[in-house]
This record gives sequence, C-alpha cells and structure tokens, in this order.
Amino acid sequence: MNDDIHEPFKRLFFALDCAPALRKAIGQWRSALQLRSGRPVPVENFHLTLKFLGAVEIAQIADICSAAASVRTPGERLTVELDRLDVWRRAGVLVLAPEQASPALLRLVYDLEQALLPFGLEDAPREFRPHLTLARDYRAPVPESATPPEFFLRAERFTLFESHKGRYRPLAQWPLSG
Repeated sequence: MNDDIHEPFKRLFFALDCAPALRKAIGQWRSALQLRSGRPVPVENFHLTLKFLGAVEIAQIADICSAAASVRTPGERLTVELDRLDVWRRAGVLVLAPEQASPALLRLVYDLEQALLPFGLEDAPREFRPHLTLARDYRAPVPESATPPEFFLRAERFTLFESHKGRYRPLAQWPLSG
C-alpha cells in the first residue's frame, strides 16, 4: 500500500548535492577517523543543506518550486571548501564545515529565504551555518584526524529534496549558472 496517498505533508529541504566521487572520498576519510560515538550518516545522504523547510503541505510544493525558480543564482557553479571538522554539541552532530563561507553561497541562501518568506514555513529563522553532517547523536570531542579535511563541494545546481524514511529523494533542481 502506498503511504503517500494518506500523507498530506512531505518533509522538505533545499540543498547542494554531493557528487558521487566526493561522497566516496568523504566516506573513506570519515572511516579513517574510527568514530566511537554517534550514528554515521549514510554516504548517499551527504549534502549541504541550504534551507530546511520541515513538513510542507503537498498542495504548496508547486508554489515553493516557482518561488525557488525566481531566486537569483550566482551565475556560476558554487564551490564550498569543507576544511573544518567540528562538533555541534547542542545538535549532537559531527560536521564538516567551511572555515569561511563564500559570499555567493550566503547570498544564495539569503535570496532563497526571502523567496520562501510568503509561505510562513518557519517560526524562528535560524542562522545559516553551512555544513555536511558526518554523524548524528555524536557525544564525543572532535576526533583527531591524520589528514586534515580538504574537500571541495562543487555544485552546478541546487535541489529540493524530500526526506522519506531515511532516504533523500530529489524533487526538483535549479541550475546555478546561466
């Protein structure tokens, strides 16, 4: 039986997707950390969230996609350097983050947030902190790494994903250039 028929909401988020080769490289690097805490995020779920929407009525999705299509994009692909390993204690996550977020990335997120304001999807807007989650329920110090992280997420597009039973399905995409 199909659950979607009875499900008037979908859990959605906008993100920059990771190329398969980058996912694999980050996954291998994470393995070398020999984590003793937390639940590793499946490699196929690696992404960089731009905006978390939460539960959205299915009826709103087409309008949200129209709003996203109106967002002014950087005009070129985005490169995000993931060069810092960090633990976010309150969230209980181990993350890879950029030491410095690029102005183009911050602008894209700001423009996306502005485009989505009319939908009232968020009670309290959160400060955008770009990151890629490596592990959840992480309750240990920042692990030592033999090789410092130096990964480049190169995005040609941004994507609206649905989170469904631990898997992320792309629903729509928009190019960052052209």
